[in-house]
Amino acid sequence: QVQLVEPGGGLVQAGGSLRLSCAASGSIFRINNMAWYRQAPGKQRELVAAISSGTTTNYADSVKGRFTISTNNTKNMVYLQMNSLKPEDSAVYYCNAGITQWYGPSTSLWGQGTQVTVSS
Repeated sequence: QVQLVEPGGGLVQAGGSLRLSCAASGSIFRINNMAWYRQAPGKQRELVAAISSGTTTNYADSVKGRFTISTNNTKNMVYLQMNSLKPEDSAVYYCNAGITQWYGPSTSLWGQGTQVTVSS
């Protein structure tokens, strides 16, 4: 069984920084891509940042220049470094990964979500 685990987000003041992490575990042959999404109350879940092949990145316009997605392929982890945080960045952040398993079909997994709150 494969799963994604996200340790806690947190509360930070506007202008501050926070680093999210997400670990994939289980029978993983290859992680094809990883991404971070977020969902604020009353809004749809949106893509924040994505990374594939370990180097190709894509960011939402609202976070470009402030957020950085990166991976540690040895540890099957993905990170989201968030700088210059704004109150509008407050949301539940979800990790997502496209995984090829050793014994099973390729699958897209979601983490449990972690709350990020930015105070003004």
